[in-house]
Amino acid sequence: MNTSLQIYMRSYFKRSTSIAPLVVFRIVYGAVMTYSTLRFMFNDWVHLFYGVPKFFFSYYGFAWVKPMNEQAMLLVYVLMAFSFFMVMLGAWYRVFSILSFLTFTYTELIDQTNYLNHYYFISLVSLIMLFMPAHRSFSVDTWRKPLLAVSHIPVVYIHMIQLQLAIVYFYAGLAKINYDWLFEAMPLKIWLISRNDLAWIGWLFNYSWVPFFFSWFGMLYDLSIPFLLLTNRFRIFAYMLVLFFHIMTRILFQIGMFPFVMIGATLIFFPAEFHIRIIQWLKKILPVQRNEMMVNVYFSISSDWAKKVLVSTLMLYVCFQLLFPFRYVLYPDKLFWTEQGYRFSWRVMLMEKMGVCYFYVRDPETGWQTEVNNHEFLTAQQEKMMSTQPDMILQYAHHIGKVYHERGIRNPEVRVRSYVALNGRPSKPFIDSTVDLMKETDSFMPKIWILPSAQE
Repeated sequence: MNTSLQIYMRSYFKRSTSIAPLVVFRIVYGAVMTYSTLRFMFNDWVHLFYGVPKFFFSYYGFAWVKPMNEQAMLLVYVLMAFSFFMVMLGAWYRVFSILSFLTFTYTELIDQTNYLNHYYFISLVSLIMLFMPAHRSFSVDTWRKPLLAVSHIPVVYIHMIQLQLAIVYFYAGLAKINYDWLFEAMPLKIWLISRNDLAWIGWLFNYSWVPFFFSWFGMLYDLSIPFLLLTNRFRIFAYMLVLFFHIMTRILFQIGMFPFVMIGATLIFFPAEFHIRIIQWLKKILPVQRNEMMVNVYFSISSDWAKKVLVSTLMLYVCFQLLFPFRYVLYPDKLFWTEQGYRFSWRVMLMEKMGVCYFYVRDPETGWQTEVNNHEFLTAQQEKMMSTQPDMILQYAHHIGKVYHERGIRNPEVRVRSYVALNGRPSKPFIDSTVDLMKETDSFMPKIWILPSAQE
């Protein structure tokens, strides 16, 4: 490594800042996730997501992650809510930050059809928070053990959270630089007109220019907002944009708690003085140690070995986050068509994709063939999500083959006749109907049985 770079890296990791932004982030993050988890339970979504389905689509490499029975899953969510609440309080922080990460990530790995970008974001944040000294001020832990309290931490901890947020925004903006989004205003052209019955603003969506305005604004917003939030001059203006953008998306689209997560999380870009004032205000209304934030104590890792491990892990994580979303360039054909490399790349609400699949099971020994009733195995939501995503189609085909093998067919063949419509275009054949999917296996390699998007 270049000597000047080494010097800079050493000085950077020695830089300190107030712990206040990390404390406020812990409180906001814990509070929003506690509410979100309770909301999930009270809406009876545990039953809907884990009690109703008969089959679950696992992620590649995570087929070993299985759901428990509905009562046990409810207990998992109770533990999850309690863990996020304790993280918010900074109580037995290490234990409950681990539990919140494990319980949340476990529930999200059970079924691919429930995948959302912001679920992935929360798993990453909960992973990052495992290593943060977020409980070292204004917490139950410092009330229990006052010697834990510090006023300053390495600035890298704050920058790590800011970088993760910046990646989410900036990569979402890069993903919007495509023909359909900018020059066809798709899929907003479809979605916005369906909301023209909204009070006060619905009438706007009847105008053809409005979807184009929202498309270009969304792209420019995502690309610029991390940089605007980092500048003192534009930070207040940028946060007003954050409020406007996420409140509008919450009104227009049913995307759960994500807008509130981002509204709260982006406060981390504000200077330490802002967060100190928030904590001082909270201390006035809560029975806590009043002068804790004034203690001039610096949190540091004493072991050189631990420092090297932390820095190496941090650099590997950052490199992964920067490069992984670009894995789609390794696959042929259009990303939106094949969706190979689509997930975990911050491509948020970029397409309207509808599909239909007809599965056929054949006994090669007798020639007997039947069409599969998908409703026998899948919920309506699962069938909808599966019908446009090749890895799910393959996984479901193998499940069908297993079922019919148990019903007496020794070597069942499973084929699918599928059609997909992307961003308002006419539907086209999606999967090669001559391929016996029982002979195909899932992997990171290109799926050659996906028909090309440009078909004659």
